[in-house]
Amino acid sequence: MPKTLYVRVSTPDDALDRFEAAWHLASGRKAPAPLALMSFADLPLLAKNLTPARWDLLKKLKTSGPLTVFALAKTLERDYKNVHTDVARLIDLNLIERTENSLVRVSWDAVRAELRL
Repeated sequence: MPKTLYVRVSTPDDALDRFEAAWHLASGRKAPAPLALMSFADLPLLAKNLTPARWDLLKKLKTSGPLTVFALAKTLERDYKNVHTDVARLIDLNLIERTENSLVRVSWDAVRAELRL
């Protein structure tokens, strides 16, 4: 089953509404399917965290498979320190993960974005 991460720009009220809807759905019935969701308060915050360079890093890592940070930097033809910083942030955001042998990999098959006005 494909793993999809949903990325949204939404207010904290939207998160509360989603929680309330899930709570009511689960009441007396089986729990709803888990939803992997990442919300940002506004578009500038989303853009700050998912920069074009980080998006390129995600795409390259998805197509190449697990790599060391050094090999990833070499493949992207970018400075190791900058790639290391980007990898650390993407791990914090759960967009990539570190394997048991210190390689990094993308854990999602797809990332879907929704921007609400």
